[in-house]
Amino acid sequence: MSIFLKEIIKNKLRNLTADEILHYSSQYGFSITNTQANQIVSYVRRSSPNPFDQADRNRFMNELEKITDRKTALAAQQLMDEVIKSYGLEHLF
Repeated sequence: MSIFLKEIIKNKLRNLTADEILHYSSQYGFSITNTQANQIVSYVRRSSPNPFDQADRNRFMNELEKITDRKTALAAQQLMDEVIKSYGLEHLF
């Protein structure tokens, strides 16, 4: 089951759109511009980070900080940690 869930999550990440990022950013109180959302999508498609690998997550957060700012990257990391815990998926990460 965990392999199946991992593939679903990876697929969603690969197919994320700028509009979805903008939607989620406003839903969760982030301030992201259209340009930043497009840069994030471009990075994800170009580098295909594995969200289940700590080194890949760290690289993604570093890139997110470059695209946005430190405060936004830290808030995104905190949100990701909260979502993982709320769904009981800690064992996957």
